[in-house]
Amino acid sequence: MTEAATQTETPTAENSQGVTIEPGRLQYAMENLRGEQNLLLGLAGGSVAALVGAGVWAGLTVVTGYQIGWMAVGVGVLVGLAVRLLGKGIDKSFGIMGAALSLAGCAAGNLLAVCGMVASQEGIPLMQIVGNMNIGLAGEMMSATFSPIDLLFYGFAVYEGYRFSFRQLTHEVMARVLPELRSRAAA
Repeated sequence: MTEAATQTETPTAENSQGVTIEPGRLQYAMENLRGEQNLLLGLAGGSVAALVGAGVWAGLTVVTGYQIGWMAVGVGVLVGLAVRLLGKGIDKSFGIMGAALSLAGCAAGNLLAVCGMVASQEGIPLMQIVGNMNIGLAGEMMSATFSPIDLLFYGFAVYEGYRFSFRQLTHEVMARVLPELRSRAAA
């Protein structure tokens, strides 16, 4: 093949199964997958997961009497998986949303844990404390219980929330939108 012929050929991408996909076809597949994304559904699922994670974290903290920092990682993973499952995102906005919701879930978990411990020690119903909460009081409670190691665990949670928020582009997913991959997916 001459050098001129090589330069004019359409570049291709090869997947892990050795199937060559032209960039135009790959772009077509990615656009189809982007059409399946749902940012609002991902936001709803991630928000619910953040609240559930915060509640579990707070509950375990109150029951054990110990603040377990690794719970932040669990919150991040839970949020990321919920965003991925419901949002079906492949764009960066899904990762950013997962990271932000993970951070919010961790902060809520810490705040609820402090409220739960105060409620337990003072014999006050938790809902009474939460119902009387304002931004100033929440800030005071968070700063009074803050430890520098919290930043490390929050960082892990943000990372996991980001990482798990993206849809996995498996061979089966790509075969659904690219006919040339269907024969291999069936095998």
